[in-house]
Amino acid sequence: MSILVVAEHDNASLISGTLSTLAAAKIIGGDITVLVAGENAGSVVTEAQALEGVSKVLVADNAALADGLAENIGNLVSSIAGNYSHVLTPASNFGKNFMPRVAAKLDVMQVSDIVEVVSADTFVRPIYAGNALMTVKSNDTVKLITVRSTAFDAVEATGGSAAVEDLAFSDVFAGSSFISRDVTLSERPELGTAKIVVSGGRGVGSKENFAVIEGLAEKLNAAVGASRAAVDLGYAPNDCQVGQTGKVVAPEIYFAIAISGAIQHQAGMSESKIIVAINKDADAPIFNIADYGIVGDLFDVVPELMEVL
Repeated sequence: MSILVVAEHDNASLISGTLSTLAAAKIIGGDITVLVAGENAGSVVTEAQALEGVSKVLVADNAALADGLAENIGNLVSSIAGNYSHVLTPASNFGKNFMPRVAAKLDVMQVSDIVEVVSADTFVRPIYAGNALMTVKSNDTVKLITVRSTAFDAVEATGGSAAVEDLAFSDVFAGSSFISRDVTLSERPELGTAKIVVSGGRGVGSKENFAVIEGLAEKLNAAVGASRAAVDLGYAPNDCQVGQTGKVVAPEIYFAIAISGAIQHQAGMSESKIIVAINKDADAPIFNIADYGIVGDLFDVVPELMEVL
């Protein structure tokens, strides 16, 4: 078997989800090639070469690939996918953006968001907002797979010495182009990879009150998360949303503050190692999955917690 892992990166370094995707590829077994598509991404190529278990790094260097447009990445991947038995990429916005396009072009069924590899053709993925797991067997010649990075431990970033091969790309899609990107800069850890996440919900009450959540996160050197209700109400930006329609996280500790714990939110954080819930409603569903629960007003509990930290 031969496996292609499409690396997610920012033209400067690999995104951590790529290392977890490689872990899934290793379980499948076979010769692993990593595709680095971008522009002037030499540092990313060097990182990819050093990854454990990688035998080759394909490098597609083109300005049209620099910003990860799904149309161009999709055209590139679909042009070479037939050389591989499996094509894997992280189940992030990056992977969710281009992989369905590849599946459509190749007329195969995509296997999305896998959390377990049973065998080379059988995989487990969550359904019904994570309340059930489905075992899927694919008979397609080329298996297109997106990997939930929180379900697999990242491979070692060192120890490899993969060969590098250039890959030409000219099939640029003319119907769309990159205009601009608004980037939120923060000194806090990135939400998807943070060891501690502090999330606030509707019960925080206002955007101004959300400073309490941010204060605790700063104290703990944690990432800030939010429920969909909090995001919809404007308390926190969209990139903080945790849940079925947001980001999936699995930190060492997850603080769910003033979050009721609807199944849509649980789908994004239930794999956390330790869940701490703070809510004044003793019957809130979040307490059903919490390892530690405090029934009380967050504006009393959180300041007291910060005093002892």
